[in-house]
Amino acid sequence: MRDDDLTSTFDAMFAEPLKLWDQLVPSGVKQGELGEWAAALQTMQALWLEFAQDQAATLAGKAPAMMADPGNWLGIYEGWVRSLPLTRPEVQQKLWADGMALWQTVLGQYGIDGKPAGEGPQLPRKDRRFADPKWREQPFFALVHQTYLMLAEQVLALADSVEGVDPHQQEQLRFAARTLVEALSPAHFPVTNPLVLERAIATKGQSLAKGMQHLLADLKKGQLTHVDPQAFRLGENLATTPGKVVDQTPLFQLIQYSPTTDKVLETPLVIFPPWINRFYILDLTPEKSFIRWAVEQGVTVFVVSWKSADESMAELTWDDYIRAQIEAIDTVRERLGVKAVHTIGYCVAGTTLAATLAVLARRGEADKVKSATFFTAQVDFENAGELKVFIDDQQLKVVEQLGQEHGYLDGRYMATTFNLLRGNDLIWNYVVKNYLLGDDYPAFDLLHWNGDVTNLPAKWHRQYLTELYRDNKLVVPDALEADGTPIDLTRIQTPAYIQAGREDHIAPAASVWKIMHHLRGPKTFLLAGSGHIAGVVNPPTAKKYQYWTGPAEAESLEEFIAGATETPGSWWPHWIEWLRGQDSTEVAAKGKRVPGGKGDKVVEDAPGSYVKAR
Repeated sequence: MRDDDLTSTFDAMFAEPLKLWDQLVPSGVKQGELGEWAAALQTMQALWLEFAQDQAATLAGKAPAMMADPGNWLGIYEGWVRSLPLTRPEVQQKLWADGMALWQTVLGQYGIDGKPAGEGPQLPRKDRRFADPKWREQPFFALVHQTYLMLAEQVLALADSVEGVDPHQQEQLRFAARTLVEALSPAHFPVTNPLVLERAIATKGQSLAKGMQHLLADLKKGQLTHVDPQAFRLGENLATTPGKVVDQTPLFQLIQYSPTTDKVLETPLVIFPPWINRFYILDLTPEKSFIRWAVEQGVTVFVVSWKSADESMAELTWDDYIRAQIEAIDTVRERLGVKAVHTIGYCVAGTTLAATLAVLARRGEADKVKSATFFTAQVDFENAGELKVFIDDQQLKVVEQLGQEHGYLDGRYMATTFNLLRGNDLIWNYVVKNYLLGDDYPAFDLLHWNGDVTNLPAKWHRQYLTELYRDNKLVVPDALEADGTPIDLTRIQTPAYIQAGREDHIAPAASVWKIMHHLRGPKTFLLAGSGHIAGVVNPPTAKKYQYWTGPAEAESLEEFIAGATETPGSWWPHWIEWLRGQDSTEVAAKGKRVPGGKGDKVVEDAPGSYVKAR
């Protein structure tokens, strides 16, 4: 390309953005349109002043401990980023050379008039964030996003190439680099996002005003909003499976669901959902509810609804949660007059279920549990995935400080942590939609649950992160104890069904697999398509994803996959067949199998009050 051609192309490249700005502040605009722009600006100014006044009043007293020193987190992250060799001359020289080559390639796709040549530009890099044709129609926006993608590749490669650091530090560097490049996407800035500029022009600035309203509302509540907060109501269109709260303790409510079949399995099922989330992930809309589906299969279903932590729970520890699981098992056994129960532990509650089984085995009470199902649960945290980037002494100290004031960790911090693991999908995607485009909030049940955060007792949370995630003590026989009983997972003979998600980034399938090496009873492993949530909440009617079953004698996940058989659709029918294989004896669905019947004292209707407490 000749210099005069390059100059003409650059002139054309910047002409289009300048035209857009001319529309934003037009010189010959009609008075009515100018008034619309002025109204939008006044709305934004009023919103900001109201927010500033509200924050000043809030902060006039003592700032909450969770907000007292955000520099702790920034300092940690800054240290990670500084470890990247971005200031080395040879690195900068390569960035410059690659950048110039890219510019030549991209600009060569456009004619002198700045229009794409032929059928459109064939740009070297593709990314779904820039899939809209508007990112390619003008050379300015094409060059911006292509340059960004090139720099992102370079930064991520630098994180992989750093030498002289241990594997944990390497993972922290990768995470820091990825978070950095995700945040700096040109899609996140109005002046470099053609869709945002077009929407602002079309709405005379009203989209920006609406976006600011969304932003300030989120700043006030300290949490990103993903869905319409008015779209869902517990007990109305979420968690609607009929049932009763049949027992209540300071730590949990026990819900029993009403049967829909004349006969039910004699052995009931007790579900322990994650104590870091609300239980209704397993009882979303009726079409997605695992609980409703299990009831329809003739299972008497109980679920534990954990209480979101408050100041009264400051001293709770590992022992309390394991005692709670044993208490729930004993309550169901006594209530229905049965010798044993089936159990399910989801995610972290699966971890504590394994510890509970070990305690019962040590005490000679293993026969209280006929089977144990583990949904995406880890017991060996050596390779526990990306969450481990948040686990080191410095960050554990920050976590401890965050819980000092009230004795519990605010659930918004955990929600942010999990969202960061999928930043593009769960953070930046909504920054663009909610704040820059001013879109209306969608109604999506799964994202509503994701934002319905739960507080955790600070002492227990730190203990969990330290002894399990950091020190990996659960797989060391007798290294831990609960309620005075040493824990040795190799004592567990209970039949187990172990489900993992192939794309799980929270509990990686390879990490979940390791439970196979510690349990000594009969085991069935199943690998489900998708991840930590969709891999579990996959009803048969959806006809989505797939699952793999394989040889029980496989020594590793890789060996399992090599010999596995793929089956399309939901794995739930496979599980219920396995459960019936443990004991197919049935009884009539009457008496206390029907909660709230004659003479049966109950606390309240499902879903109960604990799940609604904020």
